[in-house]
Amino acid sequence: MLDAFTADGGNLIDTADGYSAWIDGNSGGESETIIGSWLRASGKRDDVVIATKVSTHPDFKGLAATNVRAAAEASLQRLGTDRIDLYWAHFDDESVPLEETVGAFNQLVEDGLVRWTAVSNYSAARIREWNDVAEANGWAKPVALQPHYNLVHRSAYEAELGPVARELGLSVLPYFALASGFLAGKYRTKADLEGAARGGAVEGYLNEAGLGVVEALAEVAEAHGTAIASVALAWLRSKPEVAAPIASARTVEQLPDLLAGARLELTADEVAALDAASAGF
Repeated sequence: MLDAFTADGGNLIDTADGYSAWIDGNSGGESETIIGSWLRASGKRDDVVIATKVSTHPDFKGLAATNVRAAAEASLQRLGTDRIDLYWAHFDDESVPLEETVGAFNQLVEDGLVRWTAVSNYSAARIREWNDVAEANGWAKPVALQPHYNLVHRSAYEAELGPVARELGLSVLPYFALASGFLAGKYRTKADLEGAARGGAVEGYLNEAGLGVVEALAEVAEAHGTAIASVALAWLRSKPEVAAPIASARTVEQLPDLLAGARLELTADEVAALDAASAGF
């Protein structure tokens, strides 16, 4: 998968130290270990941007300073690299003073273990507070935000997080960019969900409004001779703050449609039509 991704121009790999502790027999860090093995075998460390996260590994929960440091060092060991390019605070930890967490992230930057810091799953108020703490102390400011954002999950981002991203100049890397496959057009009926790993997450979209979004995507896709998934990703890229949507492929055969979404440019009318079709979300 990673060979095919990089061969076709992909260069950002996003993971987390907690992936995938929820699988029976796993203990966390498996994703980083696999990526590290590939980095060694491929020799492509300098060709890719590695993004990982802290706060959910079973052995490194939360964002206390000592934990952030220990988690980063463990991630570096699993990845087999000397630096993390983009280090995310995965989830807010309000039990720890923000000054302590921001200071710990800054120390990683000063020590050369992390190049840039970023936040994921934070509220707009807490993002501003993090930025203020960093500014007041002359520490590294976050450069990116990773929110849940797609054509059928818009309101929280557009009402609160988008404005703070614009205000602070944060690059946005939305996760669940394809709504667990729904925005790839894979699921049109409940029968399509049978055996699907994320069927429960998709079921709520199988209604008139959700299917209307898929139909609008299909119309644009047909006009461009491309896949529905490519259009859904291109719509995200049309938003000014979005640097790159994060999308997952289960098979190598799914990759071309995702990478096409990085190249497809929608017209203003097409973006407006998709905005209107998904306004209910």
